[in-house]
Amino acid sequence: MAWRDGAPGPVVFTNGVFDLLHVGHVAVLEAAAGFGGSLVVGVNDDASAARLGKGPDRPVVPAVDRARVIAALACVDCVVLFDDDTPLRLVEALQPDVIVKGGDYTPDSVVGAEVVRQRGGRVEIVPIIAGHSTTRIVERLRGTS
Repeated sequence: MAWRDGAPGPVVFTNGVFDLLHVGHVAVLEAAAGFGGSLVVGVNDDASAARLGKGPDRPVVPAVDRARVIAALACVDCVVLFDDDTPLRLVEALQPDVIVKGGDYTPDSVVGAEVVRQRGGRVEIVPIIAGHSTTRIVERLRGTS
């Protein structure tokens, strides 16, 4: 792919909803950027985010706004919205060298891990910061926690 030829490598990919950006998101994104030269972030569009079952009225923030906030982070080189339930087709199209997820995943549970490994790439799991989640923030705002 032509875009990969011009991208400082290795190309790193991670994904998520990033509904209400918090320190846990930033920590994972910064760690992901440290594994390569270019960080591409997949962001679930509104329909796919809603299908993840994170709760009523989610996502709170529209996809284009979530993508814009992620794109503004210094550690992020590119943001791609996707509408599938998983980022598998996006991983297949991007062919990243490294795929990164937070510590609530295992290397074998990361969607697209096999695609990356087949190309000689790797999967990295970074620790999550306990107690930080969008669900928890929403619960606090609603007074339910």
